[in-house]
Amino acid sequence: MRRAEALARLEKAEWLARAAPFFACLDGASGATRAVGGIVRDTLLGIERTQTDLDLATTLLPNDVMARATAAGLGAHPTGIDHGTVTLVHGGMTAEVTTLRQDVETYGRHARVVFGSDWEADAARRDFTMNALYAGGDGTLFDPLGGLEDCLARRVRFIGDPAQRLAEDRLRVYRYFRFCASHGEQRFDPDALAACAAAAHDLSRLSAERVGQEMTRLLALPRIGNTLSAMIGIGLLAEGMDVAGAMGVFERYEHIDPEPALAARLGIILKNGLSADDLKTRWRLSSRLMREAEAILEAARCLLADRVNEVAYRWPEIKLHAVYLGAALGGKPDAWVERHVEILTQIDPPPFPLDGRDLKALGYAPGEALGAELARLKGMWIERGFVPDRAALLALAAPPQSNNS
Repeated sequence: MRRAEALARLEKAEWLARAAPFFACLDGASGATRAVGGIVRDTLLGIERTQTDLDLATTLLPNDVMARATAAGLGAHPTGIDHGTVTLVHGGMTAEVTTLRQDVETYGRHARVVFGSDWEADAARRDFTMNALYAGGDGTLFDPLGGLEDCLARRVRFIGDPAQRLAEDRLRVYRYFRFCASHGEQRFDPDALAACAAAAHDLSRLSAERVGQEMTRLLALPRIGNTLSAMIGIGLLAEGMDVAGAMGVFERYEHIDPEPALAARLGIILKNGLSADDLKTRWRLSSRLMREAEAILEAARCLLADRVNEVAYRWPEIKLHAVYLGAALGGKPDAWVERHVEILTQIDPPPFPLDGRDLKALGYAPGEALGAELARLKGMWIERGFVPDRAALLALAAPPQSNNS
């Protein structure tokens, strides 16, 4: 990407106007406050962002930030004031403002910090060179570590010694691979990969929730096959999973689903060795997400068993993802995919015409027998293409069993 084009995009960025109140009250014009990180990086790369928040770095002390923001009529919240972070809100935009700092001691995610005014020292404590890029309120780039070249080349490179960066926070092992997939075109720096491999055996102290957040963000990206292969190659992810079987499915799935789904990828993991409970615990996943993953996997299996009507009725929201996952699991050709997408797109099942009251009218008492007969009739109705109407279904209903002995 051309440097001049990227810098021009930054200077004209739409978010600068919305962020102007933050820069104005925090001496942005004098260089005391700059935007940093993702919003700067993605603007330079031309990546559209859906978030309305931004990170700001400032030489002002946290209490000064609070006082200035309050005087300017901005919402101000001391969300992490002991570590220099204040959250400001204005016009639907949120700014997390952090005073320049230097980590003087690090232990995992936590650090003892001192505040300062050295922009290069603040940049040096960050993870990747592409994340140590700053922008003033007028869109002028400030690049203390020369990270622009890496950013525009989509090269994910640790700042300084990769082993040191990983020692400061082991979660950066997972974060590195996520960034390689999202911003690095799945290319890997040899030094970074070697450092990740060396650290892979020492990740037990990471919280399941933090690992799960990184993994779900990774698994939701469009293209991740090479990244997963590299992670497995250094010993990540393989525990409890059929690696060889899973990789082939992952690669096939992402090349046929135009919008790969996180739940479908979790379904692949479930299919290849891990139970839903194990996966939920390992990554602290929500029950809702796990139910969706299990549903897509079940729907895909139904399609492979030629139960198309059942998928159309039970899983209308995920039916197309189930087609793509089913094709990946079953090694189906493109023609199979096209045919099932066409069929499922055309099927619009009506509501099931019976409910429990209909069977009660036939003499069924509330309970398991009623539920089982209703399920049997619904299965028959689905199998027959939703054709039997209410009267026909009632005629097919089995008479209730007598309770007399």
